[in-house]
Amino acid sequence: MAGTRSARKADDTSSPAKGNDVVAGTKRKQEVEPSPKRDRKTSKKQATIEETMDASKLSDSDTKDASDDARDIKDAEEAEAEAGKDLVDESDAKALATGDDEKLSTTEENKEEDTEPAPKANEAAHGENTPAQDSGAIESSSQRAQQMPSNILEKGIIYFFTRNRVGIEESESVGDLQRTFFVLRPMPSGAKLGDGALPDTNNIRLFALPKKVFPKSHNDRFMAFVEKANTSIKELKESFFGANEYETKTQGSRRTEPVAPVAEGVYAITRTEDRTCHLVYSTTIPSQLGEVQEDLGIKDQGSFIMSVKNPERSGPANAQLDQKPGFPKEFIEEFRGLAWVEVKPKYLDYENCQILLIGEKMEAGVEPTTKDQKHDKETPQEEIEKLEHEDELRVEHLHGDDSVYDDLKISKDEYPEVATTW
Repeated sequence: MAGTRSARKADDTSSPAKGNDVVAGTKRKQEVEPSPKRDRKTSKKQATIEETMDASKLSDSDTKDASDDARDIKDAEEAEAEAGKDLVDESDAKALATGDDEKLSTTEENKEEDTEPAPKANEAAHGENTPAQDSGAIESSSQRAQQMPSNILEKGIIYFFTRNRVGIEESESVGDLQRTFFVLRPMPSGAKLGDGALPDTNNIRLFALPKKVFPKSHNDRFMAFVEKANTSIKELKESFFGANEYETKTQGSRRTEPVAPVAEGVYAITRTEDRTCHLVYSTTIPSQLGEVQEDLGIKDQGSFIMSVKNPERSGPANAQLDQKPGFPKEFIEEFRGLAWVEVKPKYLDYENCQILLIGEKMEAGVEPTTKDQKHDKETPQEEIEKLEHEDELRVEHLHGDDSVYDDLKISKDEYPEVATTW
């Protein structure tokens, strides 16, 4: 790859072609944009669903907000019901639909003002902390740890994959795909990226996206689920990445092609002051996104509202998995009977955990907290941009777009290339 996107676009002062939902990133503008902590207006506190239902405690202005929330609930129900109609694919054994009968809500314990710092990003399997240590491209930094925004719950590397339908060797559109996947590869909160391939760890998560495309707007609400948790790249290579051949009585030999990597980047799970959690990402591979990424809803930079489903709450039959996540009792108690709750990284460390992704503009997911602004900490946007720049340099110094094969410990000869066109 002839340089990073930053270098190639250094002389380009025009706005990004992807629209208004990208923030100032290292690969887009040479000029440094003002930090969002300058001249930032305090965000308006949103009424919870419980407060919305108790109109006697609301002022006239609050009543108007409650009315808006009620309309949002109805819109969410209708959108999710509509999305569920074409989500189930009869040819897929584990197809999953979107939607539920409740609006996203927060846990009761988070209704009070925050008094404790957010969980650190180096929470690993089932919430246990793992020490940050230099290992390959992952380098520990005490200064980075001190400047980390308190509302970044987790950060790391994200990968996007697709797998074709049975019997289809080369896909020509999203319709030829069996499933889309993404992998979250967490790294310690105080870590930064250096040169080289990433070391293997056992805190990796594989998510399946039955809808096959990511939400492109706030009207898109798509379900996903944790297919594998607390796994490693080695285990994914042995049990997931490769092709599969089998015999059938009616159609003879059948083959499913290996997964195709379509993008790599950096991510952060954030929690903003409106008590909403977000999955924010910035891609670094491929060097130029194309129609494949556009059709899948993968952008240079993107963000989704992210919530976890309470497995004890029922939903549409076509939105249920055969097995529930093995959440411990204390997790269920934290849900307080609500259908949807904020994301905590420890919830994502359980297979069959269901999440809801809602499209949103990038800016919504990187809002800094008032407390962090007072203490002059980095903003989530600034941390994402640092990671993005570090990963761009790492990729450039390794093998360009082919660096994804180094990270995944797979051979380029045995897997599809990172395609940008069908």
